Amino acid sequence: MLLLTKAVVAIMIGFFASTILGLILIPLLKKMRIGQKISIFVGEAHRKKDGTPTMGGLIFIIPTVIATLGLIYFDKISYTSNLGIVLLVFIGYALIGFLDDFLSIRKGNNEGLTTYQKLIMQVLIAIGFFYIYMRSGGQTAWIVGTLHIDIEFGWLYGLAILFILVGASNAVNLTDGLDGLAGGLSAIAFIAFSLISLTVGYEDIGIFSLILVGSLMGFLLFNTYPAKIFMGDTGSLALGAVMGAIAILTHRELTLLVVAFIFVIETLSVIIQVFWVQVLHRKLFLMTPLHHHFEKLGWSESDIVKLFWVGGLFLAMSGIIFGVWL
Repeated sequence: MLLLTKAVVAIMIGFFASTILGLILIPLLKKMRIGQKISIFVGEAHRKKDGTPTMGGLIFIIPTVIATLGLIYFDKISYTSNLGIVLLVFIGYALIGFLDDFLSIRKGNNEGLTTYQKLIMQVLIAIGFFYIYMRSGGQTAWIVGTLHIDIEFGWLYGLAILFILVGASNAVNLTDGLDGLAGGLSAIAFIAFSLISLTVGYEDIGIFSLILVGSLMGFLLFNTYPAKIFMGDTGSLALGAVMGAIAILTHRELTLLVVAFIFVIETLSVIIQVFWVQVLHRKLFLMTPLHHHFEKLGWSESDIVKLFWVGGLFLAMSGIIFGVWL
């Protein structure tokens, strides 16, 4: 019963804190003219959004971090090396995204950090992750009991950490193209990981995830169609990376593929499109990522988001079953 109370309180803290911050931050960003530059390659409906405030990831990042630290300070959750890694990844990738957004706004286009600059920063955070993980006695084997898999990676596990963090962060970043799409899918995914974490004995990570769920719910009040603010790379990079980190720390890497499969499909659509154009010299999809293909087919933005949310919810429920019994 105590755990259930903690869970409810965690969601409520995140929700109310992010809602209040959103009401303060959005007018401030408008006043500072911190708006998103919309790509010329998207449709007219998107170009109307030009100038919408960005860096909205701060609305759910700041409350989540402060609430987590507050609960640690008041001994409501225990500080562990795992929770330290989660905060490191969450804040670290948020800073990368924030710098990318800041430079994009300053330049007046969608080009912030270069790919190599982002990769270097991501590698440094992954090294920090691996160092803390190894110092705290983390396992470097991939173990899936039900499938009788037990593979020892040793130091190569650091490469797996880098691959998952970079892959997950970029997957959420690519999915962040419609109002409420990435935020809603992320909230659903973190609900799944919170339940899995609490069930298999990672209370610290579970409570963090629930605070983030509440914060994302508050953010979605402002981000669903028509969006009053975009999360920007500040939010999308942080969400994807911390999702990957939680999957690694709870040893549920395969579960990540199930829960986050919509993000995977969105990423694969881009990779396949590039291959199709370069090798076969024609397009497979009308436009990528995949949500834009549906737009070109004439679907409304709201209908696409609803479809993807339903798909994400089904995958999350499947992931919970898979993750608990893994």
